[in-house]
Amino acid sequence: MDRWLVVGAGFAGAVLAERLASQLGALVTVIDRRPHIAGNAYDRRDAAGVLMHQYGPHIFHTNSEAVFEYLSQFTAWRFYEHRVLAVVDGQLTPIPINLTTVNQLYGLSLEPDELEAWFAARAEPVAEICTSEDVVVSRVGRELYEKFFRGYTRKQWGLDPSELDKSVTARVPVRTDRDDRYFQDRFQFMPRDGYTAMFEQMLNHPSIEVRLGVDYKEVAGEFEDAQVIFTGPIDEFFDFRFGALPYRSLRFEHVTLDQEQFQPVGTVNYPQTEAYTRITEYKHLTGQEHPKTTLTYEYPTAEGDPYYPIPRAENRALYKRYEALALETPRVHFVGRLASYQYYNMDQVVAQALATFRRIAEAR
Repeated sequence: MDRWLVVGAGFAGAVLAERLASQLGALVTVIDRRPHIAGNAYDRRDAAGVLMHQYGPHIFHTNSEAVFEYLSQFTAWRFYEHRVLAVVDGQLTPIPINLTTVNQLYGLSLEPDELEAWFAARAEPVAEICTSEDVVVSRVGRELYEKFFRGYTRKQWGLDPSELDKSVTARVPVRTDRDDRYFQDRFQFMPRDGYTAMFEQMLNHPSIEVRLGVDYKEVAGEFEDAQVIFTGPIDEFFDFRFGALPYRSLRFEHVTLDQEQFQPVGTVNYPQTEAYTRITEYKHLTGQEHPKTTLTYEYPTAEGDPYYPIPRAENRALYKRYEALALETPRVHFVGRLASYQYYNMDQVVAQALATFRRIAEAR
């Protein structure tokens, strides 16, 4: 029987463990240095009994029917479309920027067909779009860039948007209609009973053993004959041979209030004020009815757990050196956000893990 060691019990690790056990009959050991499964998607009921996300909000959305159908084996769903407001010039206004945002901030009554011209009149021509600043000013001009993007980006990344790759702000669309949903994907749902419950179902297989609070280097000797799925930081796997890959981290402040609701939507962003970037209120996401409510304040930091690969050309070049080592490493498959040094959404990690499994199965 094939023996596999899966390092990391987040999406990449759990999907591959489940597929290897259920489809190939492999014997799988899953380890995670944290005391829980589900990686950054881990959710739990806090002391007040409110279901909250330990590592900040995780909102599932995908256009992939295959990914949605795969995960549907392990959870029922709650329909949920995420909405975000930003505190700008003292007002709560929709983000991504849309028709309502512009009309509200500027006291206008534009129609959708007029907004495109309004943006065009303010947009600054950029010969070659390379940075996050270029993306925004070339689309909507400098004033909206300053109001919505510059301060938030500087807090989030510790860098000015002019120093960051265009991919950062390209993730946030600008709309000319009144659509105030944060995402426009076909499938927008939350696991009905939470993410941790979904992961428990994924890993509930007689051929899967889960060990928590365990570091890879502590047990690697036990698995010298096993194939390995590694979902941790790729630079750490190679003992930082070429130096550490740069990441941004987050500090979370969880607060429970003795009131039913704190804010009108799931997340409120603070691009102009405060040291934190956003506040999330989980009952909007989960639909839980409870007399109290729990919030998370997010403070970006330079130190701590690796969350966001910093998208700059020199960092990508450093990753490529580690990737070359990974391709030469027998029996080890590097999968997931940290192993790929790539900012993936949850559905993208699931898709990558399923594709990796297909390659493994075909190689047999």
